[in-house]
Amino acid sequence: MQNVIDSHFHIWRQADQPWLVGAMVPRIFGPYEPIRRDYPMEEFLADREGLGVTRAVYVQTNWAKEDFEKEVAFVSETADRTGWPHAIVGYADMTVDDVRPQLERLRKYPLLRGIRMQLHWHENSAFRFAADARQVIDPKVRANVGRLKDYGLSFDLQLFPGQMRHGLDLVGEHPETDFILTHVGMLTASDDRTVEEWKEGLRTLAQAPNLSAKLSGLGTFVHGNDAALISTIYDASMEIFGSERLMFGSNFPIEKLWTSYADLMQAHRAAAEKFSEADQANLFHDTAARVYRLG
Repeated sequence: MQNVIDSHFHIWRQADQPWLVGAMVPRIFGPYEPIRRDYPMEEFLADREGLGVTRAVYVQTNWAKEDFEKEVAFVSETADRTGWPHAIVGYADMTVDDVRPQLERLRKYPLLRGIRMQLHWHENSAFRFAADARQVIDPKVRANVGRLKDYGLSFDLQLFPGQMRHGLDLVGEHPETDFILTHVGMLTASDDRTVEEWKEGLRTLAQAPNLSAKLSGLGTFVHGNDAALISTIYDASMEIFGSERLMFGSNFPIEKLWTSYADLMQAHRAAAEKFSEADQANLFHDTAARVYRLG
């Protein structure tokens, strides 16, 4: 299959990443010494060379909060120089009283398609990012997410299964906004209980027709490119969402900690080969093109 859209990748300069400089900051994907360096667009393009990836969506990488516009400007300048990426998901702080001043600063960048603020919280402190499990339904967050529709922006929603009931509240009260579930709900382990809790969380969020899910970051908790796990996630996600609400994302260079782009693509394509050509077109191209308005 050719003409793939990578709906979730990153580039960065080490100097602009607070978590890449100084002391090692714990991350859910484990030790990350090999990527504590610049990851420029040229390296990403080399990583995906010959694999049919023709367009890509950049997703924010936690620059310092006050540098939210600097990040989008850097990626926009990269796109002007290289032709990549083709869309940008930037950052804005949804916990402030009114996010509109930040959105006003970002609206001048034509590649901006959405916002991500990571709201995931887990009982395991090493997996936490949000201040608490209920931040997803914090009144300020809800009000600010509601303002995205006035700017034509989507919201990349990152939650663990235990938060998805509250996630449905957020998504359901903003039916005019497209939400994209990052890393398809972040399955943390493969035991039966954890998998069933994850599936139940997906079923909860799937009740909202304005939510899609991103098949990305599937090696996050196993720290590997596990073809069997990827196949299990594809099968469950297809049953719950259907291909029109699912899209592939590489999560590079994070996944580069344990695999190559070629091997990652091979595992994802193998997981999808049981589905129809139309379904595969949705998974690897059409859903991302529609949701991120890539034409």
